[in-house]
Amino acid sequence: MDFSILALALLFAATATLYASVGFGGGSTYIALLALAALDYRALPVIALLCNIIVVTGGTIRFQVRGLIDWPKISPILLLSVPAAWLGGRMVLEQDNFMLLLGLSLAAAGILLIIEPFIRRAGAIGGQWTGHRLFAPAIGTAIGFLSGTVGIGGGIFLAPILLLTRWADSRRIAATASVFILVNSIAGLGGQLMKSGLSSGGEAILAYWPLFLGVLLGGQVGSILASKALPEIWIRRLTALLILYVAARILWV
Repeated sequence: MDFSILALALLFAATATLYASVGFGGGSTYIALLALAALDYRALPVIALLCNIIVVTGGTIRFQVRGLIDWPKISPILLLSVPAAWLGGRMVLEQDNFMLLLGLSLAAAGILLIIEPFIRRAGAIGGQWTGHRLFAPAIGTAIGFLSGTVGIGGGIFLAPILLLTRWADSRRIAATASVFILVNSIAGLGGQLMKSGLSSGGEAILAYWPLFLGVLLGGQVGSILASKALPEIWIRRLTALLILYVAARILWV
């Protein structure tokens, strides 16, 4: 087995461990690591979205068991985000356009990770538009489409918005982000596989199976140990630095 794949699998396992401890899937960091490894850009979303699904499935189940998922309340967010993620996955982009969108998305994700602690301490943003019945579907649709296109689950964008609007307490927002990542990653992956073809997508999945094993193990460890080993704020800061570094490399190459 290629040593570089094994090294990447270890990095994916570490990423899953950290993200699982705070309720996310890790798609933005998987994409960043894959971009640094110079893989075929068409395989990046497929691999990252499948890793997302593996990691957040367990978290979503745990949130459901604890009664933290308010299905009637989150339904408006999911309503259009799922088809939007599928359409995003179906989008055919040239490599330059894909890498530009990926770089901008990673930059935005990194900035959101840095400012999220300040958002938590800030007051809720006012205005009738946040309570408008179209607010949740609009946010879900936009983030869902981006998620499917570049292979990022979207929770990293959704959570700060919900925190800023005081949509719910932090635990329920984490639960909502977990569900959002899961359903949109599934939809986005479906669109990606339909675009690339099941045989081509299947080849990418088979070729990089150690990555999926890594995130499976890392996600389980993360749910038990990581939150006790490293404060959440440092997890987010270290992740943000990596994401911003990769974004800079993509955008300025």
